[in-house]
Amino acid sequence: LRITPDVDPQVHAYVSTGLASSKFGIRNSHIKWFLDEIRKEPLLDLVGVHSHLGSTITKVNIFRDAAVIMCDFVKMIRAEGFQLQYLNIGGGLGIDYSHKGQVLPTPSDLIDTVRDIVKELGLILVIEPGRSMIATSCALVNTVTGVKTNGTKNFIVIDGSMATLLRPSLYDAYHHIELAKPSQAPVQKFDIVGPICESGDYLGKDRDLPTPEAGDAVVVHDAGAYGMAMASNYNLKMRPAEYWVEDGAVRKIRNEESLDKQLAQAYEGIL
Repeated sequence: LRITPDVDPQVHAYVSTGLASSKFGIRNSHIKWFLDEIRKEPLLDLVGVHSHLGSTITKVNIFRDAAVIMCDFVKMIRAEGFQLQYLNIGGGLGIDYSHKGQVLPTPSDLIDTVRDIVKELGLILVIEPGRSMIATSCALVNTVTGVKTNGTKNFIVIDGSMATLLRPSLYDAYHHIELAKPSQAPVQKFDIVGPICESGDYLGKDRDLPTPEAGDAVVVHDAGAYGMAMASNYNLKMRPAEYWVEDGAVRKIRNEESLDKQLAQAYEGIL
């Protein structure tokens, strides 16, 4: 059962999923009703409870607060005759997106924080540390198409966009951005924007960067989590190729999309 512990993860509202006002989980005041309904279904076996507080969490004490509450629910459900075996405390551990040397909790830190509580009840702990494991594994490499100013703000225009990496536009998320190679050009403050016809199409705002030239590469770091998975064809943008880098060798592992292939796939057998 997904239960909402009503613990504030102190993150962006769009990725906060453990509050009482959240759409997730069952209505905690009606747990008895859910248990009675499960009893009526011979093919259902209730083996555990689950919670998920949110995403980009930077403090493990929040997980302990949730674990205490969840274990109280476990005791209550066990008292109703259900032999619970698992507690899934969710995930959402953040990473150092700012690249300022911030030391953030690891999956091991999360486990250590709740270990004694879970062990006391003889539960098997399940965690979901996906972002903290893969976010740093990928970078989005873009090509500069131009540099411009509107008189009050400077812009680096790239071929990447909110269709390629949605997190900055959707969550106002920060990704570290830099030029792919050293530059002695004058440093200015730029917004890094894409070609989509929305003011929200940006990958970074107010970044101090050397002034690039058209054709230069701009790297957006830490795009391994919720990057390609959230990419789209909005504004007829095609998803880019993906490459695997290992031991100095580069190998393509996913082909770039093309409009012809997209149209052929969408209308195959129809037109």
